[in-house]
Amino acid sequence: MKYLIVLFTLIFTAPPNADNVVSRFSAPAGYTRQKTDGGSFAEWLQKVPLKPPGTHTKIFNGDIARTDAYTAAVADVSVGNADLQQCADAVMRLRAEYLYQKKDYSHITFNFVSGFKCDYVHYANGYRYVNGKWALTGKKDYTYPAFLRYMNLVFSYASTLSLEKELKPVSNAGDIKAGDVFIRGGAPGHCFIVMDVVENKDHQKQFLLAQSFMPAQNIQVLQADGTPWFSMNRRANIFYAELISPQYLRRFAD
Repeated sequence: MKYLIVLFTLIFTAPPNADNVVSRFSAPAGYTRQKTDGGSFAEWLQKVPLKPPGTHTKIFNGDIARTDAYTAAVADVSVGNADLQQCADAVMRLRAEYLYQKKDYSHITFNFVSGFKCDYVHYANGYRYVNGKWALTGKKDYTYPAFLRYMNLVFSYASTLSLEKELKPVSNAGDIKAGDVFIRGGAPGHCFIVMDVVENKDHQKQFLLAQSFMPAQNIQVLQADGTPWFSMNRRANIFYAELISPQYLRRFAD
């Protein structure tokens, strides 16, 4: 079980003209970028700011991550100072950040492995998780530091097992889009989140993937075999490559 440690950081927002996956990674020859709807999770992921080229992927204590060789880019998103924000946690962090920035607080909710529904509105209104249920022990606080404390609570009790159950299967893998997740629940399980999608005239698609790992590390955009673009038709040389398959593709409910 991961243990809850409170983290404080500056609010995660993209500065003007920030480098992102669209500006950093050109579409392969013969492919064009998939259009995203304005205000969608897919569009938001395309704009997640990246750290400067050449930045190493590091774990929570500052050491170089064992996955660093697979780094195409590092997302400019805090990892914290504890071993909490691992694979499923990074996916939940990105989803929650998107909703928090929209002030769509009622949709920020994740289930613990136990089945407990941990919704942000309860937490922001002063409730705390005590003995398996909510107890009103605090004051209303919708600030960003409080949001991060809520996320750490989620990281402590949720996992790939619970997140996989929350996501809905994508019935047609040909419809893959940014924001989709390749996930297999387990102990440990693993997951990747799709950051961007390109398509050619034959409707073949390739995509950018991001992940965290164990121990908790920076969210990294991946590369393998000399390219950051992945395909379900090509086995990549990375950890858990077998998950990049239609049977593991899931999606957040709108």
